[in-house]
Amino acid sequence: MSQTIGPRVRRVSTPELTATEVADIRALLVEAFGTDEEESFTEEDWDHAVGGVHFVLDLDGEILAHASVVERELHVDGRSLRTGYVEAVAVAPGRQGTGLGSLVMSDVTAFIEDRYELGALGTGRHDFYERLGWRTWTGPSSVRTADGPRRTPDDDGFILVLRTPTSPPLDPGAPISCEWRPGDVW
Repeated sequence: MSQTIGPRVRRVSTPELTATEVADIRALLVEAFGTDEEESFTEEDWDHAVGGVHFVLDLDGEILAHASVVERELHVDGRSLRTGYVEAVAVAPGRQGTGLGSLVMSDVTAFIEDRYELGALGTGRHDFYERLGWRTWTGPSSVRTADGPRRTPDDDGFILVLRTPTSPPLDPGAPISCEWRPGDVW
């Protein structure tokens, strides 16, 4: 008689993912984000999610939740901070609200606290992240471009940060900026 193993979260670098895992993760992300054009998961979103560490939750061989952490350089009030930026957080639609997302994000949070000066992510789901220690950034946001900084007012209030043991003192009302990238800069 086989024994059912509970959900497990694996940390896997992008190159270590198998082709099947990539396909399964991408299918999960597309399904979880839905088909609404404003919210759908795009090719650029996937590009933002690769190159770091993937947190893959599987149960009985099926991938049910995912998040990734990529390194970015955020500036807070002009100070450069090595940041673990969270991307591509999703739980299979039939399993949402069952604690799987919290399992993944608890591991993501611990990972960022151990390795970065700051954690950050962009979301409209503040309650979910705030109960895990993330806080809304209240200051103005911008993106650093070749032509200088450009305000991103549509992202104001949608950026959450996680202070870590190595975070310097931070004023959450100070200006925050990210480097430019294709697609959603935050």
